[in-house]
Amino acid sequence: MKALVLLLCLAQLWGCQSAPPGAVPGYREPPCDDPETETVAMAAVKYLNENLLQGYKQILNQIDKVKVWPRRPFGEVYELEIDTLETTCHVLDPTPLENCSVRQLAEHAVEGDCDVHVLKQDGQLTVMHANCHSTPDSAEDVLKICPHCPLLASLNDTRVTHAAEAALAAFNAKNNGSYFKLVEVSRAQLVPLPVSTYVEFAVAATSCAAKDVADPASCQLLAEKQYGFCKATLTEKLGGEEVAVTCTVFPSQVADANPADPAAAVQAAPSAAPPAAMAVGPIVKALPAEPPAHRTHYDLRHAFSSAASVESASGEAFQPSKVAKPNAAAGGAAGPMVRPCPGRVRHFKI
Repeated sequence: MKALVLLLCLAQLWGCQSAPPGAVPGYREPPCDDPETETVAMAAVKYLNENLLQGYKQILNQIDKVKVWPRRPFGEVYELEIDTLETTCHVLDPTPLENCSVRQLAEHAVEGDCDVHVLKQDGQLTVMHANCHSTPDSAEDVLKICPHCPLLASLNDTRVTHAAEAALAAFNAKNNGSYFKLVEVSRAQLVPLPVSTYVEFAVAATSCAAKDVADPASCQLLAEKQYGFCKATLTEKLGGEEVAVTCTVFPSQVADANPADPAAAVQAAPSAAPPAAMAVGPIVKALPAEPPAHRTHYDLRHAFSSAASVESASGEAFQPSKVAKPNAAAGGAAGPMVRPCPGRVRHFKI
């Protein structure tokens, strides 16, 4: 009997320790595709995109698990596990997420995995904690559906960095406005036939005019940050190389923090109006850990800063009314024959 009592006490202790801070014992598990669960998950994705420092915006793909804990003195805490997919919109791009295309399998897609705690209180959703990482699809899976498609290349490969530099030089040579500097190489692929390097990279306008630059090192980023995103292909040919580049320059953005203070810039990020306003130049260097040298993508583990996450209602407040309404058919189909979790796959599974 004493052993049984001890076992029950240990079980209760474990349950309390695994609960989110502030939560009380006992939780419910609504279906993953319940409309309210989906709204909470979309709030988490919104928070993720507003705190991305590098790479591409993420979109919700699947809700894997959900627990809802009561919280003292008021509210509930949603404990979620969600899967995301990389879109083609860079984090600097102010394009709304719903207008961003999902990166397809043949392009070597990247999947994100996140564990999040979201507080629901007084009609608001507040992200209290978020931990994410991401991985590209396996080479085998890509080649199964597209045997001749190029795979992701290391961002620090000499062919990649050369292609980005050559493409930026070509863009600046034809640009009648500001001289642009490289912010980051975002994605690259080595194409076997014709032998070429495809690269995507982010740029920022400087105080120098492109036609008059004598010393690029002396050119400073503008106070009202202006970013751009470029796609380029450098093709190797007999006797030389050919560069084709297209760049989209985004509207100027007023800086919300001192660029010389990366910590202040990170803290200012959640309050910025457009997601692009977060990623001023030095923020790219203000990462929680050094990423692998030969990375092929910006892992959310390194590219996502949860510095603004808190264990109270003082964090990023999220208005459910601003979220696109979930598909009513998906939420209403829950029945005894429908598995509550994991939820439906919105795009494709990696």
